[in-house]
Order: sequence, then C-alpha cells, then structure tokens
Amino acid sequence: MSVLAILEQRAGAWNRASFETLAAAQQIAKELGTTASAAVLGQNIGALANELAATDLAVVYALEHDLLKDYTPDAYTAALKELLDRLKPSIVLFPHTYQVRDFLPKLATRLGRVAVSDVVSHRVESGQLVLVRQLFQGKVNVDVGLAGDAPHLASLQAGAYRGDRVAAGAAAVEVVAPSIQPGDVRTRPLEPFRESQRAVDLGAAELIVSVGRGIKEAGNIPLVEKLAHALGAELAASRPICDAGWLPMERQVGSSGQTVAPKMYMAIGISGAIQHLVGMKGARIVVAINKDANAPIFEVADYGIVGDLFQVVPALIEAIQNAK
Repeated sequence: MSVLAILEQRAGAWNRASFETLAAAQQIAKELGTTASAAVLGQNIGALANELAATDLAVVYALEHDLLKDYTPDAYTAALKELLDRLKPSIVLFPHTYQVRDFLPKLATRLGRVAVSDVVSHRVESGQLVLVRQLFQGKVNVDVGLAGDAPHLASLQAGAYRGDRVAAGAAAVEVVAPSIQPGDVRTRPLEPFRESQRAVDLGAAELIVSVGRGIKEAGNIPLVEKLAHALGAELAASRPICDAGWLPMERQVGSSGQTVAPKMYMAIGISGAIQHLVGMKGARIVVAINKDANAPIFEVADYGIVGDLFQVVPALIEAIQNAK
C-alpha cells in the first residue's frame, strides 16, 4: 500500500492547492502506516522536483517530456497512466483544480476506475481509508469507502487541508521520460484563459475581510473596505451582496463563489449560512462580527464580537491605525 500525490504546476510555478494535496498525502500515509510519494509533470522541472525533495516523501517523480510543457488532457493522461501502471500505488490524490477536473475523468476511465471528486476530509477505520465529500451545496456530508482494485483516485477540495503542514524531510528524485508520441495528443494548446483585469484570486489571499447583508446598503461597503485596507486584506462578500451588485461576483465566497483558505477570515455582518461556510472553512482563524449572538457564524468562529458592526468596525480601524 502506498499514497501518491499528483501536484500541479504551470510555467514553473506551483498551484497553491498542490501543497495542500501534498500535506494530505503525508497525513493519510502516516495514518495508514505506509509511504507517500509525489509526482509533477512538465518540461525542465528539475527545480520544482528538487523543492519537493526537501519534504518527507519516499520518492519524487519528475515526469519530463516536450509534450508536457503545455497542459493537454491527452498527454497528461498518457503520462500518468504509464506511471500508475508501473508504480501500482494504492491511493492517488490530486488537487481539485480546473485542470484536474479536465483530465481526471479521462484518466479514471482509461484505468477502469472511479474517481472521488472534491473530497473535504478523511478518516481511517479498521485500517481502511474513508473519504468525505459534500452534496447539495455542503448541506450533507457523504462517506465514501474504497472498494475494488487499486489505484483509488481522489481530488481534494481547495482549503480542505493545510498546505503549511507539509512535513520536511529528504526524498530521492527520479526523472521519468514517458513514452508519449505526437500522435497521442489530439489537441493544440492555446493561450491560457485569463480573467478580466479587475478579477481577484481570493484563493491566494492570506487575509480576507468579508461583508454580508448586515451592511444594509451599498453605500456602507466603503466602511468595511477601509478596514480591509487597514489590515492589508482582500475584500470579499457573501452571495447576497454580489447578487445585489454591491460588489463584483469575483469577490463572492461560498459554494457558488470562490473557496478560500486564508490565515485569517473576518466575517462582518454574515450570518453563516452553510453555502457560505463551505467556501471559507479552510481559514486558519475566523473572526466574526454580528449583532445576533445566535448567528451560525459564531459556531465556527475562533473569535467573536457580538455587536453593531457600525460601531465595532470604526473602533477596529482606529485601533489598527494607532497600532501602526
């Protein structure tokens, strides 16, 4: 039995979710009493492989090929199937990124396996791994047992595991040259899709100040924006704020918005509906400000302030500015 993490990079830069997947692989391997390894695909990825070699892994596999320079589902599927057929790992973990969502079903079909997508947690029962995923926008948790022959494939939801908990160590690096032929790749990569200039990646933010319906009207948004600026944080919002057009949709956190995992998430005037909690449950520290002491947000908050945000927020801004 072994655990293999497939990590994602683009143009020599890691996808942040890769280290969350790496941490999960290490944790699961430890709980199962087995080893964890990792693989990365691309061209001229020696530096990335060497970076992984400083973590607690058995082996780092660097899949190098000219046809892996730019992502295509055909090349990635061919390279990974060849690797999995050779290594025969028990569990293969992926970050639940747009890229993985594109090729993982294809890889699973090629292997004759089923992939468990968007996993949020796990546990080990009687030596067997049980994966947990959510249904109905996070309203229901479902346990998924692994049956049949390995490998078992799963993608992990962003923020479900802590990337800063990757254990250091020393691993061997093995360069692998997959036998991919030009005729195997039926698609031609185009320029990567780019969001509009105003778009913001909340998933990369370390500090987030988020506002909900408690702000009452669009004219009050600048108050929370001022707090975000004082903290050096990104401004976010719950769905009603974005649906009303008070902030752009790219600022929405939740099941139908972005999933975030900042060092601190400050929820201001947000009640804590499950659809919102799904998007921010990966935060290390949650601070909630709400005048309703029974608001669900306080059930997940590390620090809570029961009070009128129009009194609390100006006091916080003043205290932060004085501290600076």
